[in-house]
Amino acid sequence: MYGTIFRCRPRPGQEHAFEEITQRWRRERAPEATGFIGEYILRSDSSPGQVLALVIFDSEENYRKNAADLEQQRWYEQFRATLSEDPEWNDGAIEALEPTTVPL
Repeated sequence: MYGTIFRCRPRPGQEHAFEEITQRWRRERAPEATGFIGEYILRSDSSPGQVLALVIFDSEENYRKNAADLEQQRWYEQFRATLSEDPEWNDGAIEALEPTTVPL
């Protein structure tokens, strides 16, 4: 498995747009993203307004294929427009992932 942990901060007043565009990715892009397994999103208590996310793919190849997709690039441009600065990306191999037993 392969993925990224990213940190970002929606611009003040863009929180609703941020939510809409991330939900649109789940509806429209996720079903088309080969190898996409899932994502977890955390809103930080220690740094209000900050969002951290873990995005998981079945392989580095599929992760990079999605990143290079033109539709993904178009989506990212809209996503980036809602942020106060570029996201911090931390790509890498996922060493362990235990199945969840608690529904979100």
